[in-house]
Amino acid sequence: MIENWITLIDAMDKGVRDMREAAPDVMKAFSGIAKAAHGGTALDYKTKELIALAIAVATRCTPCIAYHARDAARAGATRAEIAETLGMAVYMGAGPSAMYAAEALEAFDQTSSKN
Repeated sequence: MIENWITLIDAMDKGVRDMREAAPDVMKAFSGIAKAAHGGTALDYKTKELIALAIAVATRCTPCIAYHARDAARAGATRAEIAETLGMAVYMGAGPSAMYAAEALEAFDQTSSKN
Protein backbone atom coordinates (compact mmCIF):
# COMPACT_ATOMS: atom_id res chain seq x y z
CA MET A 1 0.00 0.00 0.00
CA ILE A 2 1.00 3.60 -0.52
CA GLU A 3 2.09 5.13 2.76
CA ASN A 4 0.99 8.68 1.98
CA TRP A 5 -1.24 9.53 -0.96
CA ILE A 6 -0.93 13.27 -0.40
CA THR A 7 2.85 13.04 -0.74
CA LEU A 8 2.34 11.09 -3.98
CA ILE A 9 0.11 13.88 -5.32
CA ASP A 10 2.71 16.49 -4.39
CA ALA A 11 5.42 14.52 -6.19
CA MET A 12 3.23 14.04 -9.26
CA ASP A 13 2.37 17.74 -9.33
CA LYS A 14 6.07 18.46 -9.80
CA GLY A 15 6.31 15.80 -12.52
CA VAL A 16 3.32 17.25 -14.34
CA ARG A 17 4.83 20.75 -14.14
CA ASP A 18 8.04 19.35 -15.61
CA MET A 19 6.04 17.74 -18.42
CA ARG A 20 4.29 21.05 -19.14
CA GLU A 21 7.72 22.62 -19.63
CA ALA A 22 9.09 19.71 -21.66
CA ALA A 23 6.05 19.15 -23.89
CA PRO A 24 3.85 22.24 -23.63
CA ASP A 25 1.71 21.54 -26.70
CA VAL A 26 0.92 17.99 -25.62
CA MET A 27 0.11 19.02 -22.06
CA LYS A 28 -2.02 21.94 -23.26
CA ALA A 29 -3.99 19.50 -25.42
CA PHE A 30 -4.33 17.11 -22.48
CA SER A 31 -5.60 19.96 -20.31
CA GLY A 32 -8.16 20.75 -23.01
CA ILE A 33 -9.36 17.16 -22.99
CA ALA A 34 -9.73 17.28 -19.20
CA LYS A 35 -11.69 20.52 -19.40
CA ALA A 36 -13.95 19.13 -22.13
CA ALA A 37 -14.55 15.90 -20.20
CA HIS A 38 -15.61 17.89 -17.16
CA GLY A 39 -17.93 20.04 -19.29
CA GLY A 40 -21.54 19.36 -20.03
CA THR A 41 -24.49 19.16 -17.70
CA ALA A 42 -25.82 15.60 -17.92
CA LEU A 43 -23.46 14.37 -15.17
CA ASP A 44 -22.37 16.37 -12.17
CA TYR A 45 -18.72 16.85 -11.22
CA LYS A 46 -18.83 14.27 -8.42
CA THR A 47 -20.23 11.59 -10.74
CA LYS A 48 -17.52 12.34 -13.29
CA GLU A 49 -14.84 12.00 -10.61
CA LEU A 50 -16.33 8.67 -9.47
CA ILE A 51 -16.18 7.43 -13.06
CA ALA A 52 -12.59 8.66 -13.37
CA LEU A 53 -11.68 6.87 -10.14
CA ALA A 54 -13.18 3.61 -11.39
CA ILE A 55 -11.27 3.91 -14.65
CA ALA A 56 -8.07 4.72 -12.74
CA VAL A 57 -8.49 1.48 -10.79
CA ALA A 58 -9.33 -0.57 -13.88
CA THR A 59 -6.31 0.81 -15.77
CA ARG A 60 -4.06 0.47 -12.72
CA CYS A 61 -2.88 4.09 -12.67
CA THR A 62 -1.74 4.77 -9.12
CA PRO A 63 -1.26 8.55 -9.54
CA CYS A 64 -4.66 8.75 -11.25
CA ILE A 65 -6.18 6.99 -8.25
CA ALA A 66 -4.63 9.58 -5.93
CA TYR A 67 -5.91 12.57 -7.90
CA HIS A 68 -9.41 11.24 -8.51
CA ALA A 69 -9.89 9.95 -4.95
CA ARG A 70 -8.93 13.41 -3.71
CA ASP A 71 -11.15 15.17 -6.24
CA ALA A 72 -14.10 12.87 -5.48
CA ALA A 73 -13.66 13.69 -1.80
CA ARG A 74 -13.54 17.41 -2.60
CA ALA A 75 -16.72 17.01 -4.66
CA GLY A 76 -18.50 15.58 -1.62
CA ALA A 77 -18.35 11.86 -2.36
CA THR A 78 -19.08 9.68 0.63
CA ARG A 79 -17.13 6.59 1.56
CA ALA A 80 -20.19 4.52 0.61
CA GLU A 81 -20.25 6.09 -2.87
CA ILE A 82 -16.54 5.41 -3.24
CA ALA A 83 -17.03 1.80 -2.16
CA GLU A 84 -19.82 1.23 -4.71
CA THR A 85 -17.74 2.87 -7.44
CA LEU A 86 -14.80 0.63 -6.56
CA GLY A 87 -17.10 -2.37 -6.59
CA MET A 88 -17.95 -1.58 -10.22
CA ALA A 89 -14.25 -1.19 -11.02
CA VAL A 90 -13.51 -4.60 -9.50
CA TYR A 91 -16.40 -6.13 -11.42
CA MET A 92 -15.04 -4.73 -14.69
CA GLY A 93 -11.36 -5.36 -13.95
CA ALA A 94 -11.37 -8.57 -11.89
CA GLY A 95 -8.52 -9.46 -9.50
CA PRO A 96 -6.02 -6.73 -10.36
CA SER A 97 -8.73 -4.11 -9.95
CA ALA A 98 -9.54 -5.48 -6.50
CA MET A 99 -5.96 -4.74 -5.43
CA TYR A 100 -6.05 -1.23 -6.89
CA ALA A 101 -9.52 -0.66 -5.40
CA ALA A 102 -8.02 -1.30 -1.96
CA GLU A 103 -5.43 1.37 -2.72
CA ALA A 104 -8.09 3.77 -4.00
CA LEU A 105 -10.12 3.41 -0.80
CA GLU A 106 -7.00 4.12 1.22
CA ALA A 107 -6.26 7.16 -0.98
CA PHE A 108 -9.80 8.47 -0.43
CA ASP A 109 -9.53 7.96 3.32
CA GLN A 110 -6.21 9.81 3.51
CA THR A 111 -7.10 12.66 1.19
CA SER A 112 -10.65 13.25 2.44
CA SER A 113 -9.40 14.01 5.95
CA LYS A 114 -7.33 16.90 4.55
CA ASN A 115 -10.25 18.80 2.94
